[in-house]
Amino acid sequence: MISDGSFRLDGKLALVTGASRGIGYSLSKELAGRGAHVIAVARTVGGLEELDDEITAAGGSATLVPLDLTDMPAIDRLGGSIHERWGKLDVMVANAAVLGTISPIGHVEAKVFDKLMAINVSSVWRLIRTTDPLLKLSDSGRAILLSSSVAHTARAYWGPYAASKAAVEVMARTWAEESRQTHLRVNSVNPGATRTAMRAQAMPGEDPETLPTPAEVAAKIALLCDPALDATGKLYDVRAGKFLSYNDPS
Repeated sequence: MISDGSFRLDGKLALVTGASRGIGYSLSKELAGRGAHVIAVARTVGGLEELDDEITAAGGSATLVPLDLTDMPAIDRLGGSIHERWGKLDVMVANAAVLGTISPIGHVEAKVFDKLMAINVSSVWRLIRTTDPLLKLSDSGRAILLSSSVAHTARAYWGPYAASKAAVEVMARTWAEESRQTHLRVNSVNPGATRTAMRAQAMPGEDPETLPTPAEVAAKIALLCDPALDATGKLYDVRAGKFLSYNDPS
């Protein structure tokens, strides 16, 4: 069952990628507001600094990590740094992703495809590998991997992005199965259409005022960080407000 939202994360440590804008930015603020110390990871330093200012002004705390997620060795080192400084990790949110190009799959440039897979898939696997032992040192480790409805629809022109999110979901389900006998709970999230820069890039003619804000979506994703949550290996649909069965993830 999904959390009622009354939980706190005081004394917990949460890592969020793509934290300089959009859902990652808002989710970092949400988790900090619940008492977690947030490790905010993003490439854009300016956005991280703005996030830090907001978190600090609200009485929270954060550690900023400017990092390009195509730098795979740097992701590997991140886990070691967390272990050396804090000894464990309680929450990991793999949020960062790129859209690539919306076009026929045979027209996608190789460099665009390779970058998309590096950020959307390979970096997530590296994050899993480097944070898995840290999350299992927590008494309530929570891993959340951001997905998309296109992972299940095979929508025309969305091939690379859809394939990357399908890969992320399979990694999440596998990780969850391998961790069932531990305190770690791993779930994927379909945030749905959200008022973000990526959505505007994908749907330039859409009225953003018709979409929920990143803060509204982040507040619902944060429910998966509840230390009392038992669900694992599932797909949480933000719009539906519930976990979906993988036999019918629609």
